Order: sequence, then C-alpha cells, then structure tokens
Amino acid sequence: MPEIQRESMSYDVVIVGAGPAGLAAAIRLKQLAQQRNRDVSVCVLEKGSEIGAHILSGAVMDPRALTELFPDWQARGAPLNTPVTEDRFLFLTRERAFRTPHWMLPACFRNEGNYVVSLGNVVRWLGKQAEALGVELFPGFAAADVLYSENGAVRGVVTGDLGIGRDGKPTANFQPGVELLGRYTLFAEGCRGHLGRRLIERFRLDAGRDPQTYGIGIKELWDIDPKKHQPGLVIHTAGWPLDAKTYGGSFLYHAENNQVAIGFVVGLGYSNPYLSPFEEFQRYKTHPAIRPFLEGGKRVAYGARAIVAGGLQSLPKLVFPGGALIGDEAGFLNAARIKGSHAAIKSGMLAAEAAFEALAAGRGGDELQDYPAAFEASWLKQELHLTRNFKPWMDKGLYVGTLMFGIDQILLRGRAPWTLHRLVPDHAKLKPAAECEPIEYPKPDGKITFDRLSSVFLSNTNHDENQPPHLTLKDPSVPVAINLARYAGPETRYCPAAVYEYVKAEDGSDRLQINFQNCVHCKTCDIKDPTQNIVWVTPEGGGGPNYPNM
Repeated sequence: MPEIQRESMSYDVVIVGAGPAGLAAAIRLKQLAQQRNRDVSVCVLEKGSEIGAHILSGAVMDPRALTELFPDWQARGAPLNTPVTEDRFLFLTRERAFRTPHWMLPACFRNEGNYVVSLGNVVRWLGKQAEALGVELFPGFAAADVLYSENGAVRGVVTGDLGIGRDGKPTANFQPGVELLGRYTLFAEGCRGHLGRRLIERFRLDAGRDPQTYGIGIKELWDIDPKKHQPGLVIHTAGWPLDAKTYGGSFLYHAENNQVAIGFVVGLGYSNPYLSPFEEFQRYKTHPAIRPFLEGGKRVAYGARAIVAGGLQSLPKLVFPGGALIGDEAGFLNAARIKGSHAAIKSGMLAAEAAFEALAAGRGGDELQDYPAAFEASWLKQELHLTRNFKPWMDKGLYVGTLMFGIDQILLRGRAPWTLHRLVPDHAKLKPAAECEPIEYPKPDGKITFDRLSSVFLSNTNHDENQPPHLTLKDPSVPVAINLARYAGPETRYCPAAVYEYVKAEDGSDRLQINFQNCVHCKTCDIKDPTQNIVWVTPEGGGGPNYPNM
C-alpha cells in the first residue's frame, strides 16, 4: 500500500483520553490561560463514540480534587447528588456475613463526605465544562500510534485509519487518520492504555519500580424495589465466594433514582486458571446478605474494566521528552480506598500546570519535570504513601493481610518505617491447570445471575466486523500449544465478554476463536495472558461499549 497522505493539526497540548484525568488537564490549562490572558490551544481525543461512553467505575467519589478544579461545582450542577449516608464492611462466608464495627474501619475505608456517583455522568459534565472553556473535543477518534521527532521526543499522535477491511486493505469507505501534533502530549487512556504501554517500554519508565498489579472490575446497574433502596448506603465485602488466598471483594452502592451499582473486583494475580471473575461475581449476588436487595429488581446495564492497583511502588516515571502520563495511565488509583477519580483529576491538574508554565516559557518537546516535582509535594503523594503497603500485605492472603494492614493503618496510621515490595507480575502467577482444582459454577437463573452474552448485550458493545481484529497474537501457535495445553485455556474464563473460545477444526484439532466484536475494552487479556502473547490495540474509533451512565 502506498504511503498514506495525512492531514495534520497543531496544538499546544494534545490529550489522549477524555476521562477524568484528561478532561481535568484540559480544563486546568484553559483556566490558567484565562487567568494569565494567554492563548493556549488544547484538544482531547476520545476513542468512545461520545464522551463517557467507555467510562466505568463503582463509584464513590472523593470531591477534594474536583473542588480544587471547580470550587463552585455544586452551583454548576455537577452530578454529585447522593452523599454517602452509611458505610458497611462485611466479611462473607457462604451463608453468613460479619459486619466490621465502624470504629474498627481504617480511615481509608470510611466515606464520610464522599458521594455515590455515575462517573460516566461526571465525565460528561466535565466535557461540557471543557467545551465551554474552548477545549476541542474529538469523540469517536482513537489515537492509534505515537509520533516522534527526529530527536526521539514525542510530538503527537495519529488517529486510526477508518475503512480498513479485515484483510488489512482499504475499503471504499477508507479515510486516513489525522496527525495531531502538540508541543506536549498528555496520555490519559486509563488502565493499561495501549499507547502508554508502548511509551513505558520505549522510555523505560518502569525501571526500578515494582511490577504493576491489576484487578478486573465487573459491574451491573440495577433498578430495585424503592422499599429496599437506601440512598447513600455503601456496602463493601471481602471473603466468599473467593478463597482466602485470592484477592478480591465487592461493592454495592445505593445511588439516586432507586438504582444500585453492584460489582465485584478480582485481583489479576490469582493463581488458579479455572477461576472465572465473571462467574465469581454471579455467585456473589446469591449471598443471603446481597440477594434480597436485587430480588424483584431489574438489571439495566453491564460492563467490565481492568483496574490498576499497584500504588506508589509501581508508579512509573511520569514524564518523557514531549509528554507525560496522567490518571490511571500512570497508576494513581488508591486501591485501599477503592477510589481513583479524585487522583486522576489531581494528576491531570498537576500535569496541566507544569505544561502551562513550560509553554509560557516558550518550551516544547522536553520533559515536564515540574509535574513529578509537584506530585511529590502534593496531598495525592501523601495519600498514596499512607496506603502503600495495602497490596503487598493483601498478597499474604485475606486473613493475614487484613490483620497486618489493620495494624499498619490503625496503630501506625500508615507511617510504618518500612515499605513492602512486590516482585512478580500478575501474568506470571498463574499455575498450571494440573496443579489446581477445577471450579464448578452453577448455571445462571436469568433473574439474579446471568450468562456472558446476555450481559454483553446490555453493554451496547459494537464493532464493525469488517475491520482488522484489535485483539492480536504475537504468535498464533501459543494459545493451543501453551495456554490450552498447560493452563486449560484461561482466556475463556478471565474474559468477561465471551471473546475467546476454543473450537474444533475439521481435522479435530483445537484452535482459538477470537470474537473481537464482543470486546468491552477491559484489557484483562492484555494483562493476564500467561505468555503475554495477546496484545490489545485500538479498534476503529467509536467502537466498543456504549455505557449510558456507568
């Protein structure tokens, strides 16, 4: 194919990803430009069909960073409408629930002053604020690759070509991608961003850091009986249905309009290849402490997303020539607090302030060293430092981890004179199937528990089938030769969207079938594949889930 002629557009700052971090950065740049009477051009790319289409989170939101960004957010109509009214933390066995007294909860588990929100709706509101300030938003355009200058600095991104057929050749609908050039480019793709992953490798941003650790969060939205609805009730659980060696837990948040957000998180460092996070979530909903909330209700939405959880020890270097990582792209989520949106907003603001000062000084294409320096001096760094030992302790198992983290937080108040480290990445923790017990999961009842395909239907996921699959294999022989033979095909279980299945060829041999049309962009396969053979790349812009208010 001849070299594609592309249009290019130049900005002071290009931002990849219209989540809380990317939009907060764009807004802060424009705020500073107004205050200092300067003209700063900013654009934000978003691969979802609209702003918020790919946003999924629990979510209980700490408004601290939002208040810094917009002190008058309430007057502006920000959709934080349901203050937390009650915290419950339960340890579950198969039939029973043991509630932790409130006075025993570490400060990081308490939610006074926080709000139950739809993060998708918060992001849509942020998008409107950004547009009102003059930010150019481009939903439906996926950043497909990074552009570099001759000296190796990032100089922008190129959007994905449209109208490429499944055979890799242009169709009659072909439209070339556009080069978006910036003096600085901020990457805010969220957890396991495909460009962020390349940047971390290229610039060795993770050198000297602990391996990143992840979880998969699976969420449903339910309309429930108004008599059972308690606006602002926040329930978290640990224990059943997972065993004590497997990290995970649940959330059940009573939002507005008689809705509850219910979800389950499984750490992707689990060892048993027979484990299915989706099925564990379905089992969880049948617990006697949980099922009554859902009985008589209706499931109205479904989705899944990987969660970055390594904390301070896994945080990569934040800057490189020409750009920076912000939000969950870098890994700012506080796993102990089960919160990341406030951290994403704060990191976006810090990067924006550094970029603005650099632009005002006539710079471009260099490292924004003021950004990591500002982070080091921020309340966000202090917050992450206090909970830095959470994941390493929880690696010891539910009971030992809970005890030791309780001592860390209640007795030592997060100021222990030691910092624990993790050495093994999640994908390397999977054991051979021969060493593990298969797990038998009950069939769905269609009322409280469901199958994957009916769930994916509720995510409004769509991809043009005549495009190159965005779930790629480095070596097509590996799935059968290694994953199936050694690990009993774990991708058929860790994927929450029925993307992967092993089928028999005509000659009786096995082959891996990839139903990429089902993909909800959770990135779990890119993280958990034991040989790191699966690589998620961006599909055509506008594809994937279309979450209404997740």
